[in-house]
Formats: sequence, structure tokens, C-alpha cells
Amino acid sequence: MPLVKNGKITGDAFVHVADEDAIPGDGAILISAARFLEDAEAHSRRVGKTGVIWPNNRDVDDLVPYLERLAVIALVFPTFRDGRAYSQARLLRERHGYRGELRATGQILRDQFVFMLRAGFDAFEVKKDSDAEAFASTARRYSVFYQPTGDGRITALHRRMQLRHSESASQ
Repeated sequence: MPLVKNGKITGDAFVHVADEDAIPGDGAILISAARFLEDAEAHSRRVGKTGVIWPNNRDVDDLVPYLERLAVIALVFPTFRDGRAYSQARLLRERHGYRGELRATGQILRDQFVFMLRAGFDAFEVKKDSDAEAFASTARRYSVFYQPTGDGRITALHRRMQLRHSESASQ
């Protein structure tokens, strides 16, 4: 499955480990929420990077004690009509200050991509190579927005204010 991260198609360094499989001692892994919560302390302190696949029907507050130690949080879109993962992403970025990789997985569509970026997602597991190309080009296409959101970009208004301030300071 192609991965688009920071606007580029890239390989996935994280190995998806099924619940019934042994967890390797090192290396980057992505495990289910249920498996992570069985022993969250041990999983979040292992030598290799740890990521969790978090369903959209679970409260992200359960992750808060471990955010500093999680390299990836993959939020699940079970259908394209179910947008609860958008809210989870905004909460993780804006309320809880999560700075690691926030990955969208599941049923994600091209026309939702910009909204996902704005909610704070920076990585996307897509099903087709053609979607990966479209996502990568879209990430580069839009650079200025009017609304403030979880992706940390300054708004058009703040950009204008910075320009005015720098112009008046140079006079």
C-alpha cells in the first residue's frame, strides 16, 4: 500500500504487526489499539519506534500519557462518510500537542485529502499508486489558506500582517 508523507510518495518504515504475531524487539512497528493498551507502558518504551492504529470510536484521551513516546498514530476512516477521525486528528494536534506522524488509513478519497491535511494529518496510506500521485501533487498545490487549523500553517491574514509589519519596520 503506497504511503504519502509530507507531500511525497515514500516507503513505509513501519511494519504492521498482527495481534497474533510476536512483536519484534527492535524496528518500527504499527500495532492495533487493543494490543497497545494491553501493555501500553512496555510497548511505548521498546527500543524500536512504536505506532498505534487507533479506531475512530475510541477516545484519544487514552493515548495522552504515551504521546511523547509514540512515533505514529494511524487514525482509521472505516468509510469515507465517517469523519470522526478528523476530530481525533484536531484533538491530538491542537489540544494535546502531538507532533509525531499522524497517518490517515482506511477509506480515504482524493477529494478529502486537503481537508485531512488541514486537520493535521501528514501521512496517508492509499490503496492505489494513482491516488498516491494525486495526493502528492495536491499537497504541493495548496500553500495558502484562510482558516486556521491543526496543520500549523499560518493563515493568509497572518501572512499579510507579517508582510505589513516587515514593510513598516524597514521604513
